[in-house]
Amino acid sequence: MIKPIKIFLVVLSIIGIIFAAPKISEKIFAQSIEDIAAGSKILVLNYHQVNNNFNPLAVPINFFDAQMNFLASNGYVPITPEELYQGLNGDLELPAKPVLITFDDGYIDNYTNAYPILKKYGMMATIFVVPAFIGQNERYMTWDNLKEMEQNGITIQSHTLNHRALEELPDDEIRSELLNSRLVLEEQLGHPVEFLAYPTGTYNLHIAGIARDVGYKAAFTVKYGNVDIGSNMFALERVPIFQTANTMKNFYERIEFRQSFEEFGWTKK
Repeated sequence: MIKPIKIFLVVLSIIGIIFAAPKISEKIFAQSIEDIAAGSKILVLNYHQVNNNFNPLAVPINFFDAQMNFLASNGYVPITPEELYQGLNGDLELPAKPVLITFDDGYIDNYTNAYPILKKYGMMATIFVVPAFIGQNERYMTWDNLKEMEQNGITIQSHTLNHRALEELPDDEIRSELLNSRLVLEEQLGHPVEFLAYPTGTYNLHIAGIARDVGYKAAFTVKYGNVDIGSNMFALERVPIFQTANTMKNFYERIEFRQSFEEFGWTKK
């Protein structure tokens, strides 16, 4: 027969475990938040066009020049998607102020207007292109344009095969858009293509899973914010840059707002 004193001690032990568990969980959670706050904060800029047309997607040439000058003059160090990936995984120490400059779609002005300015300030960039658009009309770049830029610090990655809205497609067509874009780019450019930007930035966890399954390491959205170790590798945040009534003022405000996430203790969803 078990003595009452032993039963009492067992009950006390169980109660202790129950009440200690939340404290342990809270401690682990608090540590994870501290780790995120102490880790690298990666600014990922998202452009589309660089020209002087009256188009919200197009940043005027002189403003784009001023923006690249600002980044170069204020200690921002350009990185590639692979470096971002390794930095988030703890395999690479990133610079104090990393910036990943991205373009979506592959417009010809990325080559004629943005590319010379990037070279002027020693900035690298990544262009997410749509293989079905390449060389098809004068609005988009050619394979020769892409190959030349890749020899001079520009990274080319995937924006799906035809730029279709993925959330509206059945699984086999989603897989085709993601996989065949990667395969065509790899065949034409001669290197692995492992990063994706979702068309229009829309995605869900199911689409993200398919992207992972067909060979991508990470994917970018147009969700506004900074990237850090709390980010989802298949839902990476970016800061979109557009033409507005006061383009440069909005550029500074967007970068400052991105930096304020940690100051106000905001957390990722």
